[in-house]
Amino acid sequence: MNRRKFLQRLLAAGVLTVGAAGGVWKFGFDRDGAVPAQGGERLPGLNGESVVFGNKNDSSGALFSFMIVSDLHINSGIAYPSENFRRAIDDMIAFESKVEAILITGDVTESATDKDYEEFRNILKSYKQLPPIHANMGNHDYYNIWISKDGAWSKETMPNGKTDEGSRLAFMKQFRLDKPYSEAIINGYRVLLMSQETYVQEKPDVSEGAWYSDEQLAWLKERLTQRKDSKPVFVMIHQPLPAIGQNGGSHSLIRANEFREILKPHQNVFLFSGHTHQDFQNGRAHYVKETFHWFHNSSVGRVLNAQFRPYRENVAQGLYVQVFADKIVLRGREFIGRAWIKEADWTVRLV
Repeated sequence: MNRRKFLQRLLAAGVLTVGAAGGVWKFGFDRDGAVPAQGGERLPGLNGESVVFGNKNDSSGALFSFMIVSDLHINSGIAYPSENFRRAIDDMIAFESKVEAILITGDVTESATDKDYEEFRNILKSYKQLPPIHANMGNHDYYNIWISKDGAWSKETMPNGKTDEGSRLAFMKQFRLDKPYSEAIINGYRVLLMSQETYVQEKPDVSEGAWYSDEQLAWLKERLTQRKDSKPVFVMIHQPLPAIGQNGGSHSLIRANEFREILKPHQNVFLFSGHTHQDFQNGRAHYVKETFHWFHNSSVGRVLNAQFRPYRENVAQGLYVQVFADKIVLRGREFIGRAWIKEADWTVRLV
C-alpha cells in the first residue's frame, strides 16, 4: 500500500489524527511567486521581518495581537491541509485587527518528509510577505521513520533508514533554530515554544507522548525566573497535560508534574496546547484554570468531534489572542467561513 492510499484510508476511518495524536479591512498583501533572495531561499515569515497582517491601523488599544494555529498536517500527498492553511492565511490578510505573529503549536507536517517540508515552504513562498512565524515540534514532526524510501507507510521496516535526530534537524533547519525549543520576544512579550525532543526510534517508551529533557525544563524555569515584571508570558506545547498530580504517557506531556511545578510560582502564564484537534463547538472544555491559564486549541488541518472522529468538512480553526494592559482577550476563529466562534470567547484579567 502506498503512502497516499494509506493516509486516505485512515482519514476515511477517522483515526489519522488520533493515531498521532470577521474582518473587512483589506491589507495589501496578495499571493505571488516570491523570488529567492541572493545567498539563500526566501521564506516569508522566517526572515526576521516584522510584517503586520490585517488592519495595521487598529485602534483597539491592543499591545500585541497574534494568531495561534495548530496541527496543520501539511502533506505532499493530500491537498486539503495545504488549502486549509492557505485559507487561514488569506483570512488573516483581510483581518479587522492586527496579526503581528503566527505561532504553530506542533504537527506542522503529516510525516516530516522532505516533500512535506517542501510543500510547507511552497505555501510560505506563495505570499510576498508574512508576519513572523514560530513553531514547536509535535509527534507527527517525527513520523519520517515510518516512511519507506519509496514514500510508502512501512511500520514493518521502521525506522526505514531514518532517525529521530534527522527529524529534529529537519525541523530546526526549517525554522532556523539551534535547538528544537525556542524563545521569541515580540512587542516586548515573551513566547516560549516547548518541543517534544525524542520519539520511538530513540526512546520507544515515549510512544506519542512529549518528552522534555532536563535541559529543556531548566531552560523553561530560567526563562520564567528572568521576568522582571508581571507581563504575561505565553508558553506553547503540543500534547496536552494529564490530570493534575499525574505524569503523562502516550498523547500527553510525560514529565507533567515537574512542568506544572515550574509554572506554579509565576503569575500571568498562558499555556496553549494542540494535538487533540477538538472542534471549539463540540462541547468540550477548551479553557482550564490552574495556577496558569491553559487553552486547548483546535486544528487547521482537521477538526474532530468529542469522540475524536472527523465530522465536519471545510472547517479550519485557530485562536486569536490580543494583549491589553489589564487583560488578555482570546477568540476562536473559523478561517474558511471567516467567522468568530461564539463558544470560544474568553477574557482573562491580568494580576
